[in-house]
Amino acid sequence: MILLTGFEPFGQETLNPSWLAVQRARQLLQAEGLAVEAIELPCVFGESVTVLDDAVSRLEPEIVVAVGLAGGRDRISLERVAINCDDARIPDNKGQRPIDEEVIPGAPAAYFSGLPIKAALRNLQIAGIRGEISQSAGTYVCNHLFFGLMHSLATRPGVRGGFIHVPYAPEQVPPGGSAPSMPLDVTAQGIAVVARTSLNTQVDSKLGAGAIH
Repeated sequence: MILLTGFEPFGQETLNPSWLAVQRARQLLQAEGLAVEAIELPCVFGESVTVLDDAVSRLEPEIVVAVGLAGGRDRISLERVAINCDDARIPDNKGQRPIDEEVIPGAPAAYFSGLPIKAALRNLQIAGIRGEISQSAGTYVCNHLFFGLMHSLATRPGVRGGFIHVPYAPEQVPPGGSAPSMPLDVTAQGIAVVARTSLNTQVDSKLGAGAIH
């Protein structure tokens, strides 16, 4: 089974393309005969990880693809590493704003994604969908969830997971605005590519996609 997750709206936004696209990706994958579940997570430190942990325990997925919004990016970002650091520029949806705190006290400094991100990038490129390997998932709730997921999966052999960021939906960009966006149907197709690749790929590809800075 594949478990997909997206976030509720946060900040000043009235929608979150991560959740809207996840729902469409679920439909695409289910139409192929795959077992897929999708859940919407609260954009809240702590609570988001708890809700996801409960879903993983209940559903026992093989693959977990968590998705969040990265406004300003113009492509699907396959996150390489989660760090054990909360440093919130804005409060979460319950007013929490941790600064320079560990996600999980005493846990490792970082975890790498358990998904085949290089193979997924190649398949995104083949599908004509803009993608990249990202070296930072930030220090807000997205990274918090990513780190919490990877910490939990470290004690769940056989379950692989990771995190991807998606751009704004076109509806979020004001008329005349310059922020990059991606149509929700394209974003959904990209999420489906990542999920499908993760299910079918045990050993990641060797593909140059690093960063100089």
